[in-house]
Amino acid sequence: MIDLKILDTALSASEALAKMNHPACGGIDIFIGMVRAQTEKQEVVRLEYEAYYGMAIKEMEKIAQEVKAKWPVEDILIHHRVGILSVGEIAVIIAVNAPHRKAAFEACQYAIDTLKQTVPIWKKEVFVNGEEWVSAHA
Repeated sequence: MIDLKILDTALSASEALAKMNHPACGGIDIFIGMVRAQTEKQEVVRLEYEAYYGMAIKEMEKIAQEVKAKWPVEDILIHHRVGILSVGEIAVIIAVNAPHRKAAFEACQYAIDTLKQTVPIWKKEVFVNGEEWVSAHA
């Protein structure tokens, strides 16, 4: 199963985890990226995410296919939020399952690292004293 979504509504870790129920898999790894209250000593008010939807989904599909080719992963889920997010809200969820934990860990890390490098999703950090667009592709 490959489950890819870009949503402007709240992401659910429990719903993502419930989808990772392949009977051949003993290892599930889930990465949850949340909006933190501080970035480099600046107080964060909110984040604003934008995406080039069609291209973003295609890039997420590439990541999912690469993960399945490199590791014995049965299922992969990549959900990313767009819009305005407050501190504490979930911005991204990546979940993978595999027969063993090592493959699950490695595949999940690869997926989030590659997503941040290649998927056209942009983030603006809004601080108490200003704002800044952040390049995820650095």
